[in-house]
Amino acid sequence: MLAQRITQHSARRLLAQQPTLTRFTPPAAIAASRLRPQTRHVAFQPSATEPAAQTQPAKPSDAYAILAAQRLNRPVSPHLSIYQPQMTWYASITNRITGCALSGGLYLFGAAYLVSPLLGWHLESAAMAEWFGGFGAVTKGVVKFAVSWPFTFHSWNGIRHLVWDTGREFGNRQVQVTGWIVVALSVVSSAVLAFVGMGDGKSKGKGVDEESWKGEFKSWKG
Repeated sequence: MLAQRITQHSARRLLAQQPTLTRFTPPAAIAASRLRPQTRHVAFQPSATEPAAQTQPAKPSDAYAILAAQRLNRPVSPHLSIYQPQMTWYASITNRITGCALSGGLYLFGAAYLVSPLLGWHLESAAMAEWFGGFGAVTKGVVKFAVSWPFTFHSWNGIRHLVWDTGREFGNRQVQVTGWIVVALSVVSSAVLAFVGMGDGKSKGKGVDEESWKGEFKSWKG
């Protein structure tokens, strides 16, 4: 015990006289000597020429102002005009537009049909058929096509989505081809629904002959 104390005391005196020896002293010897690093406290005094920092109380609205200023400097995504239009764009947006048109038209007509007795409107089936029957052949065809096309497009495109739900036809080319197929089928089926049955009433004296078609076209041009 006495020998250990003499060794520690001698090591402390040697290190105090020659500090450079600590560079080559093993960690065990440094731990045994119980050396501690020195701490120096430096007081900072502001210069007389520099103005003292001034603080200003922040308001809750300042945080929103800073956030709004930062949003002006954030990166903006490219405009849609730099992208090349594709079939998937038109099919997607048309599917949404036709869905809104069909559902919105149904709700509007249903609401109008409910309040029609109060407002004196005649929206019965017989009154609507008589009113529509007064149109010319071309007008009837155009109106029927405009009404039927959203329904046919949404129906065919809905079948396309059901095929996608099975995990098929997801390729780039397949999506393009099926989109054009939906457009073609919707146009053809709407044309069939619009102009089918127009010549059925000819034998009954209510059909559309060639002269009526010509007169209707002239009225549209004039």
